[in-house]
Amino acid sequence: MQKHKLTDNTVEKRYEFDLNGETAAIEYIRESDVITLTHTFVPETHQGQGIAAELTEAVLADAREKGLRVIPRCSYVAQYIFSHPEWEEIVFRG
Repeated sequence: MQKHKLTDNTVEKRYEFDLNGETAAIEYIRESDVITLTHTFVPETHQGQGIAAELTEAVLADAREKGLRVIPRCSYVAQYIFSHPEWEEIVFRG
């Protein structure tokens, strides 16, 4: 269940959760219908609470909804997809 609202900050090129004034984010590079997820960040005060997993799930769902293919350059996102094979279908295999 998603507790936080996902924002696609296209100016900063990252997906974000506002955590009461702090920001958790997944940075990306988007080219046409392919989005490369490059880095996941969760503020230290919010680590260990499942924020990164919730954020990753929300970003992957957004990519699927928009018809994007994902390149998981971020090791966290890559491991998440490996552990949740239902997301394999949107991984770019170019």
